[in-house]
Amino acid sequence: MDHSRVPVLEALQEFRRRGDVAYGPPGHKQGRGTDPRVAEILGLDVFRSDVLSLNGLDDRRQSQGVLEQAQELMADAVGAEHAFFSTCGSSLSVKTAMCSVAGPGEKLLLSRNAHKSVIAAVIINGVEPIWVHPEFDAERHMAHPPEPDDVRDRLREHPDAKGMLLITPTDWGTCADIRAVADVCHSFDVPLIVDEAWGAHLPFHPDLPAWGMDADADLVVTSVHKMGGAIEQSSVFHLQHDRVSADVLKQREDLLGTTSASSLVYAALDGWRRQMVEQGRGLLDTALRRAERIRARLGELPGLRVMGGEIIEEGLAAEFDPLKIVIDVRGLGVSGMQAAEWLRANCHIDVGGSDTCRMSASITHSDDDETEKLLLESMSSLVERADSIERQPAVRLPEPRALELEQAVLPRDAFFGPAEQVPAERAAGRIAAEMICPYPPGAPVVAPGEVITAEIVDYLRSGVEHGFLIAGAADPSLETVRVVART
Repeated sequence: MDHSRVPVLEALQEFRRRGDVAYGPPGHKQGRGTDPRVAEILGLDVFRSDVLSLNGLDDRRQSQGVLEQAQELMADAVGAEHAFFSTCGSSLSVKTAMCSVAGPGEKLLLSRNAHKSVIAAVIINGVEPIWVHPEFDAERHMAHPPEPDDVRDRLREHPDAKGMLLITPTDWGTCADIRAVADVCHSFDVPLIVDEAWGAHLPFHPDLPAWGMDADADLVVTSVHKMGGAIEQSSVFHLQHDRVSADVLKQREDLLGTTSASSLVYAALDGWRRQMVEQGRGLLDTALRRAERIRARLGELPGLRVMGGEIIEEGLAAEFDPLKIVIDVRGLGVSGMQAAEWLRANCHIDVGGSDTCRMSASITHSDDDETEKLLLESMSSLVERADSIERQPAVRLPEPRALELEQAVLPRDAFFGPAEQVPAERAAGRIAAEMICPYPPGAPVVAPGEVITAEIVDYLRSGVEHGFLIAGAADPSLETVRVVART
């Protein structure tokens, strides 16, 4: 296929060349009505390129072929049979993928270290989650993707399960053995969905971890805005084989997705695909060398522990994305969250993620010598001045097994059923009616329907005292917890 073509960008360019005036949305009419004070910050070209698909471009229902051509080019670029663009981010794409495989009351295997969007999909769709617990790294206090044998055991226990959702890479760059998990799923004749939100770059360089389509997954969701070159909310479904119907996937996406798809997202996805096909190998070569230099330099700084290939040697992950710079800062006497806040306030840099133990920086094809130097200088400053950071109460981290809570009620029933707010000290032994999710990274510690334990309450309350932001809970202070009402 001719990957020099960018159908969406070309259609947008032609729309602007013609000078069409639309008498429908968007109301700013390609910037005519944009407040100059807004345009000064955002740029007027953003509004000139904000075109409703029906107005001269394309959509799936009244197709002029533009979007279809762009999606065919994307599928060809990454080795998929089908690709579908989504403008609502992978949070919605994952929900769509899950709804395409299992419906209300049906079982679906899920990695328990899933993002809150997966738990939301379970609640919305009414599926019965069969949790596959991650490989937990007690020393690092980090969850890695589950092992193939764990998936096999759960499918044997639940032969009526409709499929499996696997999260890889994790937020910290550790990766599953996708092919082995796919082989297990296919031996039970069920599809494997891969939430590969952090892996949009993986198809474009052989020294990166395995790409889901190459590893025989059936349906892969990527967030191109995370490690790729598209704008926020840019997501793509990739599909192969016949275990998930392309027509069903499109219907579910149409059910959940917006009817006002952003031409900006479509155009950015189209252009990124062309860039990666034409230049991706060289760009990622440079990024990989840069990440290697950064990792080596950071490893020389006292108090820092930089994660790398040892995670594979220790048998905790099948692969590791070297473009994720994961830095354990406990040796500085601070948490990853404190370190991240200090860097933002004092060096004006924002790291990608942080938690009790560590923080991460993503190196992409967009980094250059300036960003490399800035990161290294900022980390050196952090090490030198860590003693000046005010110490916060310690987070009382639980044992790994304490994180495997009993699922007593279906998440949907618990979330929508009668509930009450109880003091946190009385929540142990009660069934959660809400998600309790330290954010970032955004994996719920407690999901609706799970039995809350005293150890989990202690962990979460100590986290709030330290500075956790709690997403999903009715009371973010966690002085009270929403639980299923007793009848």
